Amino acid sequence: MFIISHIEKNTFRDSVYLMRLSSMVRSLEGVEGAEVIMGTDHNKKFLESGGLLTAEIEKEASANDLVIAVKARDKKLAEEAVEKALEELNKEAERGRLRGEFMPRTFETALKQLPGANLALISIPGQYVEREAHKILDAGLHVMIFSDNVPLEAEVALKKKAVEKGLLLMGPDCGTAIINGVPLAFANDIRKGNIGLVAAAGTGLQEVSSIIHNLGAGVSQAIGTGGRDIKASVGGLMMLQGFQALADDPETEVIVLISKPPDSQVTDKILQQLSKSNKPVVVCFVGADLEEIKKAGCHVAATLKEAAEKAVLLSRGEDVKPTEYEVSSMQAVLSEHKSKLTGKQRYLRGLYSGGTLAYESLVILNEHLGGLYSNIA
Repeated sequence: MFIISHIEKNTFRDSVYLMRLSSMVRSLEGVEGAEVIMGTDHNKKFLESGGLLTAEIEKEASANDLVIAVKARDKKLAEEAVEKALEELNKEAERGRLRGEFMPRTFETALKQLPGANLALISIPGQYVEREAHKILDAGLHVMIFSDNVPLEAEVALKKKAVEKGLLLMGPDCGTAIINGVPLAFANDIRKGNIGLVAAAGTGLQEVSSIIHNLGAGVSQAIGTGGRDIKASVGGLMMLQGFQALADDPETEVIVLISKPPDSQVTDKILQQLSKSNKPVVVCFVGADLEEIKKAGCHVAATLKEAAEKAVLLSRGEDVKPTEYEVSSMQAVLSEHKSKLTGKQRYLRGLYSGGTLAYESLVILNEHLGGLYSNIA
């Protein structure tokens, strides 16, 4: 096995594009692993964990540099994979030039090119986010921050400014949103409808919105807040702001809130505002005290699936009955797989694509199994 790396100095591409490019490189013949990624300290640790960190990247790459790391069967295949990645990077730049596109390098020039814009998505290294987000908020635009590694104090300052201006500040580390029917970042293409979502959980928002779509209903808006929003240090500022936006939105008739359990003082603030709602509200704080939520006059959901199902019933004006998580519908599948196990197979392992999905499973399984542990917070 051979590992080769390459550094493109002072070159930036957003993480969504780089993930697609990495996937393409990994699909090449003889390639066992590959990443095209920015050279931040966090990403270097990620490369190290995957066995792709080279001395060149460790010593010479900075957060402003784009790095390519490839593990292949031999040196020739690794070099060819790096060349293919560079070729694709150059093609992307050339396509923009041939189309005659002007690619603005600052927010100010971008706004001049699209003066009617009212929302900006930020995907840049975390240390630069606060400066740019303040500019955007001061210009009167809503902001979605896809970037992570943004200092907590910066998030609090930005969200306080957004609240003062009546704007949304989604994130940092907000990977999913649907605004006016347009899916942003990792959001799915969901049918337009009358159910509005606010979530401090990206995969939770994806799951609930997808189930709503599969049940034949649709989403008016889906607002991500970033996972830290429900911590006491942030105070649920954007969960509350997002809820109020949906409460004022004439196209939203049912509101759904999704997150892991907020800190207690944040829960109190949220439930106090929900209790005043003239629209039905479904609350899925996975693992939280359901009775406390019921007292606020909300419909409670113990699971993401239940939240979606109740929201759809409410959106159709149908009665919602209290439900509990049941495994009876899966009993035949469970029995079939259990029959294939040997007597020595005693452990359950789970690998999840999102922290909220893993957390939900831990909550459910904790009722039936002991000794559970995970690498999620």
